[in-house]
Amino acid sequence: MLDTSQTSEEEDNNIRGRAKALSLDSVEDALLNEQTGGVLTLSLSEALIIGLLKQGVRRYFAIFGHGSTDLADVLRIYHEVGVVEVINCRNEVEMAHAATAYAWVYGETPAVVTSIGPGGLQAMAGSLAAASNGVGVYHIYGDETTHGEGYNMQQVPKPEQGLFGKITALMGQSYTLHSPGSIRECLRRGTACVHHPYKAGPFYVMLPIDTQPQRTQINVATLPSRASIPKLAPADPTALSEALEFVRTYKKIMIKAGGGTRAHHEAVRALADTIGAPVVLSPGSTGVMADADTLNMHVGGSKGSISGNYAMEHADAVIVIGSRAVCQADCSGIGYPNAQAVMNINGDMDDLTHYANTVCLPGDISAVISVLLRALDENPGAELRQEWIKACAQKKQEWVAFKETRNFASPIQDQVWNKPVLTQPAAIHAVSSFANQVGAIKFFDAGDVQANGFQIVEDDIPGQTFTESGASFMGFAGSALLSGAYVDNPKYGIAFTGDGSFMMNPQILIDAVEHNVRGMIALFDNRRMAAITGLQHAQYGEEFKTNDSVSVDYVAMAGSVSGVKAIHGGFSRDELDAALASAFAHEGLSLLHIPVYSGLDPMAGMGAYGSWNVGKWVNDVQEQYLNATI
Repeated sequence: MLDTSQTSEEEDNNIRGRAKALSLDSVEDALLNEQTGGVLTLSLSEALIIGLLKQGVRRYFAIFGHGSTDLADVLRIYHEVGVVEVINCRNEVEMAHAATAYAWVYGETPAVVTSIGPGGLQAMAGSLAAASNGVGVYHIYGDETTHGEGYNMQQVPKPEQGLFGKITALMGQSYTLHSPGSIRECLRRGTACVHHPYKAGPFYVMLPIDTQPQRTQINVATLPSRASIPKLAPADPTALSEALEFVRTYKKIMIKAGGGTRAHHEAVRALADTIGAPVVLSPGSTGVMADADTLNMHVGGSKGSISGNYAMEHADAVIVIGSRAVCQADCSGIGYPNAQAVMNINGDMDDLTHYANTVCLPGDISAVISVLLRALDENPGAELRQEWIKACAQKKQEWVAFKETRNFASPIQDQVWNKPVLTQPAAIHAVSSFANQVGAIKFFDAGDVQANGFQIVEDDIPGQTFTESGASFMGFAGSALLSGAYVDNPKYGIAFTGDGSFMMNPQILIDAVEHNVRGMIALFDNRRMAAITGLQHAQYGEEFKTNDSVSVDYVAMAGSVSGVKAIHGGFSRDELDAALASAFAHEGLSLLHIPVYSGLDPMAGMGAYGSWNVGKWVNDVQEQYLNATI
């Protein structure tokens, strides 16, 4: 017979006593004392919670199941005392996105809790967004038992040990707590991954069902704290000499600011100003340069812009900073046809050496730039590039004028809506401008909304926009709103999403209300996957199976959830502006349904200016890559 007795009152009181002490003090001050010497005997579940607490992990996004009942019970007590916050969710992909956004926006480390099986696979799928954007998050999955007594429910039905640990290890770094005594090593590896200074990512903890309640001993003093690595810069004078010669030689240098520059925008701006080099952004680095800065060429890459791609195509040398050279950033490797050399500033060795003919400056971006600027002193070579800057500035004005025509385009007759509706660029610009006006942060979903969005946004600092361009994960934006739950002084978030992306993860309608989130979903509805429709037309002249004929009343759908304010966004700029004000005034979650045009009218999009190694273009792109100079 199963033992149905509940946890002993004595053990419950012991856990609660430790939790109360931890609510008042740090882990060391609360639990280190002369009587125990800092060595505690407790369950593996509680040891993991305390260990993560020492690294600053206080927030758990959770979907509890049979694989995590013991961990859940300890979290219950710690949550009741107020040491941690546990946010129950309704979809594992959603909560993985919420955790990623929480770490990304607020700079705090959360944990995701679920079990192996469908839940673990979904959470792991969602973690691709964290992995692709360099965001550290702990993922804790209740794993199969260790005694091999027979198949566990939801484990991979194959006679092999530790399969979920192997699966997660393919995505990133993973550790199975098969032995409770290995908790220290697990947490050491965890913080090295989650808090990596240059390439953080998700760390997966496999927590077997039967080891969770097992008693183990921990030494509080030696539990790993949050990893803190000193900032590094090159000490080799040869590399610095090569960098100085590089800057003082080439007349058409441009800077490519990748996603890694978000936390180093002041250093990037100082370098650009000092050496006189235009800066081309990536989809994830808007705001690194102020929008109106004459050196800001805006986004460049496969989608790109008139000015950004002009600078890439005509540069004779490139300073690549914090970029992993994804296709949207460098046109699948052929974005710099005239570049003869590269200077690469990056902490990651693989990304640092991606291009040929490269001067490598490894380390912390701000630290490296600081060393470089001191060495340049009064001879930064800026006079070499005056004509180059003028040519780039002219292209920037051309792009600004082009954007103006798209951002304020008149409504166009649409065959789905049977009336004139806003174009997607015009609608996105209206919502983006409103967000900047009220100080809201913008979350962008994958697809056409995202592709037009990073060409349209007018950010002046990093952190105004979070666009999940790393994994291009449909459903991220709405889910990301949950990141603001129970945060002191939360940032108002607006999720920019298409109808297709929204339906990937509509659970936010319920979870936002449950957890008192205030934010807005701007749903741009063209009843199709417009980004792929456009790609099909561009490559083959025909669309295929990227639209649907089903009419959905999203206002009625969202309005059926108590606490959600659902509003129709109207068919004109004035109507949309009024709807935005009404939605923002709501104290909870609002959803704004915005019908947008989809068709072949060129006003419907911002255009594409680069190359991409997909479909019928692959032979041409790969031939150019073979002959590339860098």
